[in-house]
Amino acid sequence: MTHVPPPAEELRILDAELWQLDARRAQLLARRAHLIRLLHAAVPPAPPFAPPAARPAAPRRPETTAPGAQNVLLVLGGILLTVAAIAFTLLSWGDMGIVGRSLVLATVTMAALGAPVLLLKRGLRSTAETVAGLGLALTVLDAYALHEAALTTVDGTAYAAVTAAVLAGTWWVYGREVGPMRLPVVAALVAAQFPLLLGAVAAGAGPHATTAALLLTAGFDTVVALRTSTTHLRVAAAVGGYATGGWGAVAACVLSWVAVGPGAVARSAALLALAAAVALYAAWRVPQRGLATGAAAAGGLLLVAASGGVLRASLPGGWTVPGYLACGLALLAALRAPLPDPVRRGALGASAGVQGLAVMWTLPLVLVALLGPIGWTGQVWSGAPAHLRDAVTVWLPWPADAASAPLVLAAVAVAALLLAGATRATTPATGTPDAGVSGPAGTAGSGAPTGPTGPTTDQRDASAPAAPVQASPAPAPASAPALAPASAPVLALALVLAWASALVIPAAWHLPYSVGLFAQGATAVAVLAAAGYARRPYLALTAVSLSLLTAGGLALLSLASRPATLTVLAALTAVFAAAALHRRLTAVCASASLAAAAGLACATGAAAGWPPAHTALLVLLVPAAAALLAARVRRTAVPVEATGAFAGFLAVGLAVTDPPVLALVLALCAVIAAGTAVREDRRPAGYLAAALFVLATWVRLGAWGVGTPEAYTLPVTVPALVVGLLRRRRDPQTSSWTAYGPGLAATLVPSLLAAWADADWQRPLLLGTAALAVTLLGARHRLQAPLVLGGGVLALDALHELAPYLVQLAGVLPRWLPPALAGLLLLVVGATYEQRLRDARRAREALGRMR
Repeated sequence: MTHVPPPAEELRILDAELWQLDARRAQLLARRAHLIRLLHAAVPPAPPFAPPAARPAAPRRPETTAPGAQNVLLVLGGILLTVAAIAFTLLSWGDMGIVGRSLVLATVTMAALGAPVLLLKRGLRSTAETVAGLGLALTVLDAYALHEAALTTVDGTAYAAVTAAVLAGTWWVYGREVGPMRLPVVAALVAAQFPLLLGAVAAGAGPHATTAALLLTAGFDTVVALRTSTTHLRVAAAVGGYATGGWGAVAACVLSWVAVGPGAVARSAALLALAAAVALYAAWRVPQRGLATGAAAAGGLLLVAASGGVLRASLPGGWTVPGYLACGLALLAALRAPLPDPVRRGALGASAGVQGLAVMWTLPLVLVALLGPIGWTGQVWSGAPAHLRDAVTVWLPWPADAASAPLVLAAVAVAALLLAGATRATTPATGTPDAGVSGPAGTAGSGAPTGPTGPTTDQRDASAPAAPVQASPAPAPASAPALAPASAPVLALALVLAWASALVIPAAWHLPYSVGLFAQGATAVAVLAAAGYARRPYLALTAVSLSLLTAGGLALLSLASRPATLTVLAALTAVFAAAALHRRLTAVCASASLAAAAGLACATGAAAGWPPAHTALLVLLVPAAAALLAARVRRTAVPVEATGAFAGFLAVGLAVTDPPVLALVLALCAVIAAGTAVREDRRPAGYLAAALFVLATWVRLGAWGVGTPEAYTLPVTVPALVVGLLRRRRDPQTSSWTAYGPGLAATLVPSLLAAWADADWQRPLLLGTAALAVTLLGARHRLQAPLVLGGGVLALDALHELAPYLVQLAGVLPRWLPPALAGLLLLVVGATYEQRLRDARRAREALGRMR
C-alpha cells in the first residue's frame, strides 16, 4: 500500500514518464527499421514450404484482481478482530478489575474510531472502512460491558432500545463528520430499526402498539429512502422499509380480522390506515411508474382492509364480503380524481383484486346452481319440491351465509359495465428516466463511477462524493384524461357476472319452485336477446353459451315433475326456434331447438305411457325436420344435421328392443338420408341411405325368422352390382374388383360356407350354376374379379360334391398306390418343368390383362 501523492504532483510525474516513453519508443522504432534492412540484405528468402513459426504463448491472466484480493484480506482481518474482541469481552472479562476493563475497551474503541481519520487523509479508504467497522462493533461491546458492569439492574430490553437509539445517532454523526464512508451511515440506519420495536416490547405494550412501532419505523425508512442522495443508503432504507412495513401490514391485517369490539376495531383500522399512508406516500414520490403503481395498489388494499374491518364489526356475518367489496368499489373514485397516473392505476388494480376475491367467494354457490340439477336424472318425475333451493340441492349442499352472493355478483357486474364504458386513456410519461430510486421499492442510482469491484480500494481517490440524486418531486395533479371506447372483453365479463347473479337469485332467495323455473327461463331469454344485439363476435358467443347453460339447467330442474318437464321443453323449443330466425344465431339456436324437441318427444311418449319403441317413431320427426331445415340454411347446416343425426341414433336406441319397429325406424332413417342425398352437396348420404335400407331389410328378415343367407346377401349384392355397372360405364378404367368384387363376394362367400355345411344337393347345385355363370361372364367380358371369384367358388363347390366319392375311392385303392401316383406326378412335373413354367407365365399374363 503506497502513498498516493497530491493530484498536481502526480500529474507532473505522469507527464514526465509519458515524455520519456515517447522518446524511448522513437529510438526503438529507428533501431527496428535498421535491423529489418540488415536482415533483408543478408538472409536468403525462406523456402516456399517452410513450416509456420509457432505463435508465442499468451501470458496467463490472473484469476483475481489486486483490489479484489485486498478487499478480501481487509474484510477477513476485520472479522477476525471483531471475533477476538467479542471473545475478550465475554470470556476474559473477569480476569481484570473494573478500571482495567474500562480502560482497555475505551482505549481500543477510541483507537479503532480515530484510525479512519488518518487513513482517509492518506487515501486508504478501504482500510478506513474496515477499521471503522471494527470500531462500530466495539461500541456495541462497550454498551454491553457498561450494562454488565454498572447497570445490571436496568431492564435489558429497555436498555437495548435506548442503546440502539444512541448508537444510531452516534454512528450517523460519526459517518457524516469523519469522512465519506459508507459503513457507519448504513450501520446507523440498521440500528435505527430497533428502538421503537424494542421500546414497545420493554414497555409491555400490546400487539397494536408493537405493530404501530413497526409501521412508524417503516415510515421513517421510506422518508430516508425518498430524501437521501446516497445510493447505498437508499438501498438499506428500502430493504428496511420493505421488511418492517411488510411485517407491520400483515400484523395489522391479522389484528383487524380478529378484532372484537369497537375499540379493537378502531385501533386496527388506524394501524391499517397508517400503513396505507406510508404506501401511498411512496407511490406519490417514487418516479418509476411500475414501482409507484405497485405501492399505490398496496395502499389501496390496506385502505380496503381498514374500512372493511370497521364495516365487518357492525354488519351481520353474511355481509362481511359485501362490506369489503363496497370499500373496494369506492377505490374506483380515484379514476376521476386529479391524481398521478400510477396512483390511479394502482387504485384500479387494488379494486380489481378486491372484486376478484369477492367473486371467488361466490363460486361455490354458482357451482351448486349449475351442477345441482344433475341429481334429478336419477329421480325423474319424483315430485316437485316446494322451493327452488331444494331442487338444486338434491346431491350438493347449499353454502352457508350465501344470501348476499347475488348482490356481490351484481355489484361487480355493474362496476365492470361502468368501467367498460368509461375506460380512462392514460398518457405515457415523457422525459428522461431518473437514475436514482426514491423509495423503498428500488435500489438503482447514480454516484461515483465504479469499476468491477466498486470504489472500495485504497488506490482510488475517495474525495469525490457521489453525485446527488434527489427524489423526484410529486407530479403535478393532472385532470382526468379522455374516455376510451367500451372494451368488449370487460363487457363479456360483465355479462357473465350478471348472468351468474340472475342464476343464483332464485335459489338464494328461497323462491318457489315454479317461480324459480320461470326466473331461469327469463334469464335464458334475456341472455339470448343479448346475443342477438351483440356487435362483437366473442360477446355474442359468450351470450349464446350462457343461454345454452341456462337452458340445460332449466331442463334438468324440470325433471322433478311431469307438467314442468313438458312445459319447459316446449317453451325451450319455441324460444330457440324463434331465436334461430336471427341470421347470426341460426346454427346454434336451431340445433338447440331440435335438441329440445327431441327431449319433448321422449317426454311426450313417456307421459302418454307408450313403449320406448313407439316413442322412437315420434322422435324421428326431429331428424326429418333437421333435414328440411338444413336444406334451407345450407351455409350453417352442419350443426343442424349433426343434431338430427343424434336424434336419429336416439330413435334407433329406443326401438332396439322391438325388431319390427326397429326395422321401420331404420327404413324411415334411410328415407331421410335418401332425401338429404338429393342435395348436390350431400351426395355421399346416398351410401348411408343404402346401408340403412339393407340394415332395415335384415332386421325385418330376422324378425320373420328367415335363416337363408341369400335372403340377407342378395339385397346387398344386387344394388352393389348395379352401382358397379354404372360406375364402369362412367369410367371404363375402373377395376372389376372395385366395381363388382364387393357385390359378388357378399353373396358367393356366405353361400359357399352354407353349401359346405348343407347335406342336401339343391344349394350346391344352385351355387355351382351361379358360379359357372359368373365365371363365363368374366371370361366373356375379360373381367378379372368375376372370373377369379366365380372360378374359385365353382372349384370349391365341385370339390365339396366330389369329396364323398374321393373318400370312398381312397378306401378302395391299395395302400401302395398313393405313393406311386405321387412319384409319377413328380416325374411328369420334373420332365415338363420348363413347359409348365411357360404355361403358368402365359396364364398369369392373360389374367393380368383382364380388368
